[in-house]
Amino acid sequence: MRVLFTTYAEKTHFLAMAPLAWALRAAGHEVVFASQRKFAATINQAGLTAVPVGSDRDPWRLLEANPGWLDGGHLTVTPPYDVAQQPEKATWDHLLAGYREAVTWWHKLINVPMIPDLVEFARHWRPDLVIWEPLTYAGAVAAKTVGAAHARLMWGLDVFGVTRDHFLRLKGERGEDPLAEWLGSYVEFTEDLATGHFTIDRLPGSLRIEADLRYVPMRFVPYGGAAVVPDWLRTPPTRPRVAITMGFSATDHFGGYLFGMQDILDAIGDLDIDIVATVPDQERRKLTRVPPGARLVPYVPLHALSPTCAAAIHHAGPGTLATFALDAVPQLALPMHYDEPPLARMLAEQGAGLAVDPREATGEIVRDTLLRLLKEPSFTEGAERLRTEILDLPSPGRLVPRLEELTAEHRAA
Repeated sequence: MRVLFTTYAEKTHFLAMAPLAWALRAAGHEVVFASQRKFAATINQAGLTAVPVGSDRDPWRLLEANPGWLDGGHLTVTPPYDVAQQPEKATWDHLLAGYREAVTWWHKLINVPMIPDLVEFARHWRPDLVIWEPLTYAGAVAAKTVGAAHARLMWGLDVFGVTRDHFLRLKGERGEDPLAEWLGSYVEFTEDLATGHFTIDRLPGSLRIEADLRYVPMRFVPYGGAAVVPDWLRTPPTRPRVAITMGFSATDHFGGYLFGMQDILDAIGDLDIDIVATVPDQERRKLTRVPPGARLVPYVPLHALSPTCAAAIHHAGPGTLATFALDAVPQLALPMHYDEPPLARMLAEQGAGLAVDPREATGEIVRDTLLRLLKEPSFTEGAERLRTEILDLPSPGRLVPRLEELTAEHRAA
């Protein structure tokens, strides 16, 4: 069958989709990846075929026009999607106003430039299945236009599906539906345009929130893009190794961290541990001291670093969290953006780590919390349970036959 993947030009979302694209290709299916023109090189670097669509508009410029979406320097879960984490906010007025704002200033900005080219390509190539990340509604429109089956592939928590459930529950006989009215201006609206025929979720059940939808679980496979394993990583550490990594978004989009990296390094630098911290150059220039036992690098492939670690300190990004979880590494989460706070909370609830608000993460607090992770066996036991839960999910390769069945079920004759 022919499978069309699509996302707007957001690297973290693409990285979440690449392993399934490889699995489908390995099974003999035709696979192409559609995104904005500037993103073609990133797709090609992953060994996948790129289809440029739309213009290279940058959705992060939204933050210049909507500074209220930032709370103390980090991106909040904006209305209406905040009701997925705070159901007490789920009133009709809140949801309707939130959808009006999100459709106008977020979803249209990402999708409208992509839709004409993507639909044109779909009419030419005739995909059987379209897989889209949950913000690229252009994929659903293209699939509907040509009668293809289509699915969302989640990169994090499904705040979008859960919010849609709340909206539909409260809508009743009320007429206005900003998301449906917009998507229905391209093709006849049916609810699958908002949430797909089914949803592929990479998170284990204990780290997932679900709507009243059809979910297809898939094991997380770590992928961080093209990388080289450094020589020093081949030598096993002689002391417990602690990784510190805060992902791409804090420095790429938000101007830095919400805590003092210098404070944390000073506080843990005298411990009998081996520290490996991924610190971009612009953040490293802010440091005045580096502990003797610390190695600071701009980047290291996380799936190669993780197995060597006794503990990890990170931002609770879904990919980072799941990578360490695959190696049963106890984790200290300092969640900064969007769905990271609830993910950090659920990680702690599973006993696989601890969570601290990054704005309260003084060096002393991080030191004390890290020592608990290293010394208390319960965190290793919780991490091992979480690892088992992840490994019990079907790998992308094992999922392919199920996707073939679902495609046959939902594809138009």
